[in-house]
Amino acid sequence: MFAMLRPLAAHWITAVLLLYRAEAQYSSDQCSWRGSGLSHESHRRDVEQVYLRCSQGSLEWLYPTGAIIVNLRPNTEPSSGRTAGSHVCVKPQPYSQGSHVYLEHEGDLRMLLAEEDQVLGAVHCFRLAEGALFVEAIPQTDISRRITAFQYELVPVQGPGAHMYPYLHPDSVSCRPCSDDEVLMAVCTSDFAGSGVFRGVASGTNEPSLAVVTLSRLFHQKSGAFAWGGARGRGWSGRVNVPRHCSVHPGQDEYLLTGSIHFTEAWLGCAPRYKDFLKLYTKALKAGTNPCQIDTN
Repeated sequence: MFAMLRPLAAHWITAVLLLYRAEAQYSSDQCSWRGSGLSHESHRRDVEQVYLRCSQGSLEWLYPTGAIIVNLRPNTEPSSGRTAGSHVCVKPQPYSQGSHVYLEHEGDLRMLLAEEDQVLGAVHCFRLAEGALFVEAIPQTDISRRITAFQYELVPVQGPGAHMYPYLHPDSVSCRPCSDDEVLMAVCTSDFAGSGVFRGVASGTNEPSLAVVTLSRLFHQKSGAFAWGGARGRGWSGRVNVPRHCSVHPGQDEYLLTGSIHFTEAWLGCAPRYKDFLKLYTKALKAGTNPCQIDTN
């Protein structure tokens, strides 16, 4: 799995360890960075440090020349212990090109994404302790139209939904019904929650199924995964990834749909029938045990 250190990459590592440039540019946004290789076009052997302290974000490097090191850290206190064992997942944009992406740890490099692999847009994950991202530009006579771009997410080993992260544990996600407590918590803490019906499912053997849903109610959503359908639709429409080995049944039954958003895509979590959820929520509301309050009317 560990690649040989190429001569050019070895030069960059030497430069990183011994000759950090004083004028290296730093990102003011703790989640995302956007820069240009033209800022050091006259000295292509520069290595620039980028520091991102966020749970998710993106990087866009226009006209890549030289190399950059991307240091990723969660936006938590080191004493919290959430950093230990955390994973990073990276998804390149399909138009990304012009660079190879390595993991750098104490001067050693391991290939993570070759330039030709980035067009596939596949998600690659690694442990945060394995090192920083070392993005090395491929020497070009013409760097126009070259952009290296990817999104990233940090995944803690502990916390709600950590074991359900689809790109780390695709085969261990269970299709068992959620418990009452899990359902009540899911409607409060999930990236999206609403009620609606499944309109159709495109199933596959090895990949997650993609379900088309229409929501009559949208309690909340983290991003624009669901769009308002207008006067005809009278609801929100969108697509939801259903983990492999799970199944949904298109039809008229209304479900409570909850789940998470990863790389702008929705993933299904707890999804009981809505009438069953209403009974559960009404009972918890009367007992004062509901973790949050939603408008079910």
